[in-house]
Amino acid sequence: MRRILLARLAVADLLHDRKVSLFMMATLVAVIAPLLLLFGLKQGVVEQLRSDLVRSPDALEVRMLGSGDFDDAWVAAAQARADVAFAVGMTRALNLRGDLLADSRRFAENIELIPTADGDPLRAEAQAASLPSADVAAQTLPALFLSSALAMRLQAAPGDTLTLGAQRRLDGVLERGQWQVWVADVLPAHGMDRLAALAPLPLLVELERFRDGYRVERSGLTTGRIADDGEPVRYARVRLYAPDADRISSLARWLQEQHIDTRSQQAQADSVRQISTVLGWVFGVIAVAALLGCIASLAGAFLSNIERKRRNLALLGLLGSTQGELAWLMQVQALCLSSAAYACSLLIYGLGSLVFDTVLGGGPATGRFVCELAGWQMAMGYVLTLLLAGSVSWAGTRRAVRIDPAESLREVG
Repeated sequence: MRRILLARLAVADLLHDRKVSLFMMATLVAVIAPLLLLFGLKQGVVEQLRSDLVRSPDALEVRMLGSGDFDDAWVAAAQARADVAFAVGMTRALNLRGDLLADSRRFAENIELIPTADGDPLRAEAQAASLPSADVAAQTLPALFLSSALAMRLQAAPGDTLTLGAQRRLDGVLERGQWQVWVADVLPAHGMDRLAALAPLPLLVELERFRDGYRVERSGLTTGRIADDGEPVRYARVRLYAPDADRISSLARWLQEQHIDTRSQQAQADSVRQISTVLGWVFGVIAVAALLGCIASLAGAFLSNIERKRRNLALLGLLGSTQGELAWLMQVQALCLSSAAYACSLLIYGLGSLVFDTVLGGGPATGRFVCELAGWQMAMGYVLTLLLAGSVSWAGTRRAVRIDPAESLREVG
């Protein structure tokens, strides 16, 4: 009960001496609010760049340059690596082309066909379409994932059946094979903005064998030599993706050790990392300088406040308050002042971040939010503020508890 009474007395004293209380609050706000805005800018800009880098599947791709000779065992070994999130074989570049036909008026020639499989990063936002019951049989056909540009050209939607065509010259005769395929989904525009489609690897292997002069039953033609079913499939390249930006260099280095030339966006990932490091140092230096100034200012304010109230504190000691209770009173005042100051700082931060997001947000470099702090970061800032104010006030508290209660009698006398 005595501590509750002293806490109420501490709050009443702050309200009575409101001018000094406002001065001490302003000292904290002058430090906390700019730090919140600075840290919010760092988080907003850097995290936007990092999220754009991670969200773009192309940013995590390590692309092979030229052609090689790979088999299923090599692809399986790549998939087993920790720095590989996705791997699928690719046929020769000349065979990764085809014509798509919806009807006589809706067609696209020589489109890009990209091999795909489960777990493809390009299909992260795509889902297999739910076909009407009448078209359930279409799901047995090879499934394509169309880019938004290609879907617009063909006016195709998930569940539509299309015809994939490819030509070859066999014994001097020009032949055209046709495969029935269905549209599983349409990829978002930011994932792929060209005329292309993701196609299952077995379909692309059939296209390659068809163009190599082999007989492929699903092409609709019965010409060509019969392929040996036991012959292993060979790939010219492999589509490889790292799980995150930090492991792109590891994957690229592994490929280079096998004398495979690669191209990736490691430079962009390094730039984001460097920006984060630089801003971290800038924020750290400014924060340390501001905190040192805040500590000096608060220490002076608390000590001067205690000197002004020596008689009152001595009187409390004379009335029976222990040193621990006097320390409790001073700590309550410090926590009340720091809490009020942090609330005002959050208000200023909210207004400042709104200005930043309105004036600078929405651009391709900054994205929707320029200044952004998560809830846990705000809570952590509040905890640090309480620790700072409590630590600074502790020096004044030690001075307060050493005041001789007899001072109140001598001053009265």
